[in-house]
Amino acid sequence: MGGELRFDGKVAIITGAGGGLGRSYALLFGSRGAKVVVNDLGGDAKGEGKSSSAADKVVDEIRSAGGTAVANYDSVENGANIVQTALDNFGRVDILVNNAGILRDRSFARTSDTDWDLVYRVHLRGAFMVTRAAFPVMRQQKYGRIIMTASTSGIYGNFGQANYSAAKLGLLGLSNTVAIEGYKYNIHCNTIAPVGGTRLTEGLLPPDRWEHTKGSVCQSSHGDIVSPEQVRDNWEKIIDFTGSVHPASSQENSALLIGALQEISEKSEVKANPTSSPSASLTGPLSAVGVTLGPTSYTYDHKHLILYALGSGVSTKDENSLQFLYENSENFSPHPTFGVVVSQSSLMSGGGIWSKIQNWSVDFTKLLHGEMYIENIKPLPTNATLSTEMKVVDVLDKGSGAVLIAESLTKDESGDPVSRTQWSLFLVGEGNFGGPRKSTKSVPLLDPPKRKPDVTDEFKTNIDQAALYRLNGDNNPLHIDPLFAAMGGFSQPILHGLCFYGISARIILKHFCNDDVKLFKAMKARFAKTVIPGQTLVVDMWKEGSRIFFTCTIKETNQACLTGGFVDIVETASVNTSASTSMQLASGSVFHEISQRVASTPGAAEKVKAIFLWNINKNKTPAAQWTLDLKNGPGSVYEGTPINGEKPSVTLTLEDDDMVALVTGKLNAQKAFMSGKLKVSGNVMLTQKLQPFLKPQAKM
Repeated sequence: MGGELRFDGKVAIITGAGGGLGRSYALLFGSRGAKVVVNDLGGDAKGEGKSSSAADKVVDEIRSAGGTAVANYDSVENGANIVQTALDNFGRVDILVNNAGILRDRSFARTSDTDWDLVYRVHLRGAFMVTRAAFPVMRQQKYGRIIMTASTSGIYGNFGQANYSAAKLGLLGLSNTVAIEGYKYNIHCNTIAPVGGTRLTEGLLPPDRWEHTKGSVCQSSHGDIVSPEQVRDNWEKIIDFTGSVHPASSQENSALLIGALQEISEKSEVKANPTSSPSASLTGPLSAVGVTLGPTSYTYDHKHLILYALGSGVSTKDENSLQFLYENSENFSPHPTFGVVVSQSSLMSGGGIWSKIQNWSVDFTKLLHGEMYIENIKPLPTNATLSTEMKVVDVLDKGSGAVLIAESLTKDESGDPVSRTQWSLFLVGEGNFGGPRKSTKSVPLLDPPKRKPDVTDEFKTNIDQAALYRLNGDNNPLHIDPLFAAMGGFSQPILHGLCFYGISARIILKHFCNDDVKLFKAMKARFAKTVIPGQTLVVDMWKEGSRIFFTCTIKETNQACLTGGFVDIVETASVNTSASTSMQLASGSVFHEISQRVASTPGAAEKVKAIFLWNINKNKTPAAQWTLDLKNGPGSVYEGTPINGEKPSVTLTLEDDDMVALVTGKLNAQKAFMSGKLKVSGNVMLTQKLQPFLKPQAKM
């Protein structure tokens, strides 16, 4: 780690420095000892007009702070004049930041010659003209540092910016060539592509040739300002392409940026106060903790239930569709995730929970839905007026933003709880407030087993899926208005996250609950990418005990839109077998033998420190489950899944007969695993510790 980065004796030219990023660059260089040429034509955002006031104000700021600066009012097309200003006043040029730019946004079909030419002339030709004038000066000095300012619009394209996108990507090509030709003269040329995130950047990451590192969170203990020293000291992390990703659009790039910063900040060295407690005197995000709302009421009937079922993928082609689509059906019932509609009404309607947060002004344009959890305590009535209470249980400091965790409890008309939800909402730019990084109150996400899915199913969304789903109460124009969607860089309106969340629930309900909503207990997932109406969803599912792990992937892009997902179900008698059924299985005697071996092996649990769950099938149908607990107490073997909420360290699945063959040495464990007869998930290496409790021939 070095000291402060200084530019004493260096001369820096900043184009378009009368405001915005250019002004920030100029002030920073000036504060670090550089002599600055502040260039700005003084025109408007469309490149029209001219004024000296913008550049003059920045020069005055630099001088007032003790720095050295002069103004230049030339267009960047007159690059030689700008460079000559530096030479006349300071005798050299060491640093050039090509920052000047304008916008003349039009859809491609409406872009005029003037719209195209002006943007090209300022961005690409202008950077060329200034750089060409500075290059020979730098070459003679054997020193030069040049920055080109590109954009994610150039890398990925953006609606209404054909002219801007073309010019910005052209800057990247120009920069690459200047870097090659300038290298032997100690002239370095690099490109930056600044990007910002808003609510409209909800995520999608199809692969392409553009690549992102995971980067590094560079934060100041005094605020949000990032210093050059922090970038320098974290440079190895910033350029480390281990685990890199490949975004393919500007909005996807923004979502990646937000997600990456959110993930990286978990590991950042910025210290927070995890014991902070809210009080009435607090301002900012921490003031939201403990805020409550309610009870609020939500009245629905069969029409609301049918509308939600249709929006969540139920079709009249389905075998049991009438129980969700026809109010006179004998088994008519709400879709198991309908509770999110009730809870969302409480969250947002009339200001919702936000109206109760007095000391933190929330910018809803920077709001992202991060994670969703719903737990069904008892089946919902088919028509009712439900009351919901909501509370902010935690607010986390992720550096790049704040995560607000809100929980709701919904009760029926008799006052009995029927459902609970937990919302994880990410607010971009609201971080660095000194809050905790992690929460003990958040329902955790879970990774699926590392084996092939037990079941995979597809659902092709309808082109009108978002138009239908929004009638459930989510009226964000992002999901219906092409012009509004285009403002966020989307080629068309996107699908609601809770829509493909509900579709995934529908698929899991069909495959593992036989469409019996009483068996659907809880569901959690993270919203990872956006889905376009008409795309096909692929849901991969893994069953382990009473938990279904799942991911939802967009078939057309092969990128997951829901991750970390699981659904907890109520086991039916055919799955959660009785002891009498287990005694009919040949493997029952095997586990009895294992139990005796555990009892005769003192300290077994202390040595192994792992829990093994065995799923025993009979003719490919789940028949029994056994737990070998070598983690707690002296160790034990019992039928069923691990008790006290413990998660198995390893899960092994095989046929009843194969279990017997395995422990008697008639079936080799490695061959069984390779052939698919034995499925193992979790920490596979722990299976080595099973050897003392199995027959010597059955080495795992």
